Amino acid sequence: MKPFIPPRSTPPPQDAFRRFQEELAALDSKVDQQSSKSASHSKPDDAKSEFLALCKHYKLTIADVVAFFPEEEGIAYLQQLISANEAKPPRAKKR
Repeated sequence: MKPFIPPRSTPPPQDAFRRFQEELAALDSKVDQQSSKSASHSKPDDAKSEFLALCKHYKLTIADVVAFFPEEEGIAYLQQLISANEAKPPRAKKR
């Protein structure tokens, strides 16, 4: 007698990190399919907008993002954010 194996109608549940990786892979394949004609923005601008969309979708904080990088790159990224913030001129107060 054969053991009962239920049919798999739905894929097994996946953790958030694996779904995140799959969405990144889908974005990569989408970028590869775009022609050079339709690319009106530079690659860094496109990557930044896609990255920010993923951060918004998953409600990621800077700490979550930095945790994905090696320690040295995370520190460099934070230093870049701090220096960019300090370089901005102070806002004039509205009265």
